[in-house]
Amino acid sequence: GVWRQTRALLFKNCLIKCRTKKSSVQEVLFPLFFLFWLILMSMMHPHRKYGEVANTDLDHLDTSVLVNFVIGYTPPTAMAREIMKKVAFDNFEDGLITEEYLSEEELEEASVLKPSNFVGVVFKDSMSYQLRFHDSIAMSSIYTESR
Repeated sequence: GVWRQTRALLFKNCLIKCRTKKSSVQEVLFPLFFLFWLILMSMMHPHRKYGEVANTDLDHLDTSVLVNFVIGYTPPTAMAREIMKKVAFDNFEDGLITEEYLSEEELEEASVLKPSNFVGVVFKDSMSYQLRFHDSIAMSSIYTESR
C-alpha cells in the first residue's frame, strides 16, 4: 500500500535528480552562494554598538545663545500650539519666538529669509515631528541605525 507508493515515488525522484544533474547542482549551490553573499555583505557593514551614557545632571541652559531665536511650526493644530507654548514658555523665562505656518512651503520660505536664527518644526502627527534647518532635515536618532 502506502509504503510501496512512497518507495516508488522516492525512487522516481532519485532517478529524475540523477538525470538532471545540472539543475540538481544549481538547487544546492545557489542558496549556498546567496548565503555566502549575505554573510559577506553583513561583514562589510557591521552594526555599530554605542556605549552607555552615564546619568548626569545637566547644567542650566545658557539662554543668551537663543536671543532672537525663531521657531516656526506647521500644521497649526491645537496639539502643535500646545506643544510649542510649552517649549517657548516653560523652559525659558522670556520665551522663544514661535510662528505658525499653514504649510511646509511657507515654512521653507521663512527659513530662506532668516536662515541664521530659524528652526522649523513639522509635526507629522501628535507623536512625531521633523526639525527643519536651512537646507537640511534633521531626523530622529531611531532612524539612523545601521543599514
